[in-house]
Amino acid sequence: MIVALIVSVAVLLAVEVVRQLRRPSRSSRPPLPPGPKPIPFLGNVLELNTEAPYRTYAEWSKTYGDILYTRILNQEIIVLNSEGAAVELLERRSTKYSDRPFIATAGLFGWEWATALARYGPRLRQHRRLYHQSFHAGASMSYRPRQLQAAYEMLARILDDPTHYAEHFDRFAATVVLSVTYGYDINGGEAFAKSLKHAADIFARVGNPESAALCAALPFVKKLPAWFPFMRFKYEAAECAKLAKDARNQSYAWVRQQVDEGTAKQSMVADAMDGLGDDTQDHQLVQAIKDSAATLYSGSVQTRGQTNAMLLMFVYHMMHHPEVQVRAQVEIDRVVGTQRLPDFGDRPALPYIDALVRETLRCHPILPIAIPHATTEDDVYEGYRIPKGTTVMANIWAISQNEAKYPNPTAFLPERFLRSDGTLNDDNVPWIYGFGRRICPGRYVADASLWSAMVCILALFNIEKTVGSEDIKWETGMSSYPLPFPCKFVPRGKDTDGPTLASLIYAHRVDY
Repeated sequence: MIVALIVSVAVLLAVEVVRQLRRPSRSSRPPLPPGPKPIPFLGNVLELNTEAPYRTYAEWSKTYGDILYTRILNQEIIVLNSEGAAVELLERRSTKYSDRPFIATAGLFGWEWATALARYGPRLRQHRRLYHQSFHAGASMSYRPRQLQAAYEMLARILDDPTHYAEHFDRFAATVVLSVTYGYDINGGEAFAKSLKHAADIFARVGNPESAALCAALPFVKKLPAWFPFMRFKYEAAECAKLAKDARNQSYAWVRQQVDEGTAKQSMVADAMDGLGDDTQDHQLVQAIKDSAATLYSGSVQTRGQTNAMLLMFVYHMMHHPEVQVRAQVEIDRVVGTQRLPDFGDRPALPYIDALVRETLRCHPILPIAIPHATTEDDVYEGYRIPKGTTVMANIWAISQNEAKYPNPTAFLPERFLRSDGTLNDDNVPWIYGFGRRICPGRYVADASLWSAMVCILALFNIEKTVGSEDIKWETGMSSYPLPFPCKFVPRGKDTDGPTLASLIYAHRVDY
């Protein structure tokens, strides 16, 4: 190990020397963006708050500005701390900023197929076409009955077992994503869904950024055998790769069988198979379908998925802001009444609920730093040089806390998204779902899922504090949201005449 460490230091030193020699003279090039001075080999890693790196970047921006340069080990990073800079580079100059950084652990864990990690090129464009076919704004509306059905079923589970509400959120999110991706009923129990979830869990837990940085800085680590000291994670890497491969093949085969038997429900994979027609031997397209679909599902698993994590944030805010909860429920009762549950037909008449959804997304983003982009060529922005191959990250946390746009940004105020006449303004916080050509393809489905879940919960329950509600632990690192905490879901309408909303759940079913 001592010899390996000496060799590693020598290699890093040689790389740094070569990089300095290959750079043009300082007088002939614009400067890099400002930032804290890195130390040799380690860069700025010792100054970074690893539990909340986005806060460190936001703090640095007060000194260095909206665009700053930092280095973590041998990785050069440019952080964009304003919406303006992120839109200008990641959207308006998207031809240069749509690549992904090399993730050293992706191949090791058999995860190089994932769309989210794909380098910019033909494969990514093909995946994007498949997503657009099924998830553009118009097509996404066809999934709304399933989302509503899943929301109603979630209400019934919370009513029967409120203590494990977080598990019901998980099931709701999984139900929706499996349905829209594969046309799959989560109650069916097919092995591929469990295998893909297990693979995603392993990759998220073991193939983490720290492991990736180690493998990138010390490439020989990837060649060491699993029995070598400190290399036991390679056993899990091999298991992860096998699970992911088997699940991608099994899920495709399952949908293929449903299509052949004429029993397939509409889904992304079934739609893509229609595009195949009789050309089922187009192996490249078949693989693209498998990979893009598995990415959609596995992405919902990692970091507990945006939908279920955002529902935890929603419950957290409702518990701490009863005045917001009451105002939302007054609007629901006025528009929907107490004889039925809300549906998407009510949405235009419920602007405060939409404002509440937006404020939940803004106030505490669960992914405070957007998935990193990488440059495919040199660029210059505001007089600063952005070299080819640089990692570029949008600090969503800093954007969400912009005091000029969102006065008193730490306060939970849904009305900031309403005009004086009570209608919604034009700020739908699009930056939550990413930028440019790497924007989340399922954003319309995700938005509908959040709205249906939140409005249904508010219609049926009062969310209240209970013993232990203040003892909240948070997920830290590259994601940030409260872990499940004690609270009370108290059914509403017990003293009203006629059927309560709680009793309506069991009779309220959507046929799709």
